[in-house]
Amino acid sequence: MKYIDFRSDTVTQPTDEMRAAMASAEVGDDVYEDDPTTNALEKLAAEMLGKEKAMFISSGTMGNQLAIMGQTKKGDEIIVSADSHIMTSEAGATALLSGANMCALHFDKTIPDPDMIEKAIRGKNVHYPDTSLICLENALANGMVVSAERMAEIYAVAKRHNIPVHLDGARLFNAAVSLNVPVTELTKSCDTVTCCLSKGLCAPIGAVLAGTEEFVRAARRNRKILGGGTRQSGILAAAGIIALEKMTKRLHVDHENARYLAHKLNEIEYIHCDESAVQVNIVFCTIDKPRELLDAMPDKLLKKGIKVGGYDDGKIRFLTNNDITREHIDFLVEEIQKCF
Repeated sequence: MKYIDFRSDTVTQPTDEMRAAMASAEVGDDVYEDDPTTNALEKLAAEMLGKEKAMFISSGTMGNQLAIMGQTKKGDEIIVSADSHIMTSEAGATALLSGANMCALHFDKTIPDPDMIEKAIRGKNVHYPDTSLICLENALANGMVVSAERMAEIYAVAKRHNIPVHLDGARLFNAAVSLNVPVTELTKSCDTVTCCLSKGLCAPIGAVLAGTEEFVRAARRNRKILGGGTRQSGILAAAGIIALEKMTKRLHVDHENARYLAHKLNEIEYIHCDESAVQVNIVFCTIDKPRELLDAMPDKLLKKGIKVGGYDDGKIRFLTNNDITREHIDFLVEEIQKCF
C-alpha cells in the first residue's frame, strides 16, 4: 500500500528528476575534496545562504553540533530556546561532543526575545561559565517564523557582546517564503547556519553547514572526527542541488495546503486549531475527545492508508509536503471524523 504520510516533511520521496540526477552524478572522493557534484552543491549553498563557504553533511543535527563544536570550548555556555531542536531533540549531543552547558530560555510562543537573551549573557565572574554562542531557529518547530527584524535585533545584541550566532535553519527556506524575504535577509543575522535538504525539499538525505571559510575548514576536520567524511557523496549531492535550485521555489504550495488543512479541521466542532500560528507547513490542533479514542486514532487511520503522529502534550501535529495534495487533505479530514 502507498501511504499518505502527514507525520513530517522528512518523509518525502525523491522526485524523478532527483533519482535520474543521482544515477548519472559525476563523483570523486569528498574526503579529498574532489567530488565535483558535492563541490558544486557546496558552492551553490554558500551563494544562496550568503556565506563564504558551505559543507555538505549528513543531517541538520550534525550541522548544529559542528557549529557548537567549532565555536565553544569545554565548560562554556550556549544560549538556546527551551523548545529548540538543539535542546530537545539532539540526544544531549552538546554535552557529549562539546562539553558545553545550555542556558535554555522560555520565550513567549517560542519567539526569541532579545532582552531575555541579553540578560542571560554571563558577565565575567570566576563563578560563571563563558557565554560563547547564541543559537536561534527559523522556522520554529511550532510552525511559526521569526521576523528578519527580530533576528537583526538579536544579532546586534550578540555583536555588542562579541558572541557569534548560529542559526538552525532546518526549514530556513520555509521561513523566507513565509516572510516573503530573500533567505539572505535572515542569514545576514547569523555567523553560521545549518539548512536541511531533506526537510520539505525532497532530498533523500543531507544538510549544509555554512559560515566563513576558516570556520568551515575547521568543521571539515570535526566532521571527520564524527565519522562524517564521505567518499562518492556526489550521488547524494546531486539531489541536494535540485532541492536548492527547484524545490525551494514550490514551498508556498505546502504552506497553502497547511492553511487549507487547518481551516478544514477547524470546521469540525471538537477540533481546535490556531490558524494564525500556521505560518509554514506545520499544523497543530487539539481534539476534544476521550484519551482512549485519541490514542486509537493513528492505528485507525493507518488502516485507511494514512500515517500520522501520536497525540503528544495535548496536541497532534500534521505536516504538508511535496507528496501531499488537497485530495489527500480532504481524505484525512474525512477519516479523522470516522475515528470518533
